[in-house]
Amino acid sequence: MKVIVGLGNPGKDYEKTRHNVGFMVIDEIANKLGISGGKEKFDSLLLEDFVGREKVVLVKPLTFMNDSGRAVRRIMDFYSLDPGDIIVIYDDVDIDLGKLRIRKNGSAGTHNGMKSIIYELKSDDFPRVRLGINKEKRGDLKRFVLKNFSKDEIPMIIDVVKRAADAALAMVDDDIDKVMNQFNIR
Repeated sequence: MKVIVGLGNPGKDYEKTRHNVGFMVIDEIANKLGISGGKEKFDSLLLEDFVGREKVVLVKPLTFMNDSGRAVRRIMDFYSLDPGDIIVIYDDVDIDLGKLRIRKNGSAGTHNGMKSIIYELKSDDFPRVRLGINKEKRGDLKRFVLKNFSKDEIPMIIDVVKRAADAALAMVDDDIDKVMNQFNIR
């Protein structure tokens, strides 16, 4: 079983913000799998399906970004999962807009949602898919990540969200090194 967690903030006010690309990828994966709806459980919106013979749970934590770890911990405990059974998808201000980076593990960097997950799991040993939201920081970081994308940026975001969904689905049953070689294009 794999759990794919997209990080974001719940509610219409945050729907199209830079900080919500994780939620956007979960929506794209659900669209690719032909599933909709979901149920609220463990402070999250959950959708379940199979990729091949592997059960996959798609997760949007509803705890707001900075407390994402609490929701992820509840899911991990319920399903008796190890950190390596999850894939976390999130925005990264240190990566150029439209770029995608997959890592096997590592620190949270400046991302508070990832800090929360690592704190709750007591581990950073889980794969993650990071989507660049613009390396050029503009003033206050909090305000920047909560802004919508500009009209000119939208085509790049649509493209990277689709690639991230494909990468996450490939990570379910392919070797992560193979997926990294395929999707971590410089």
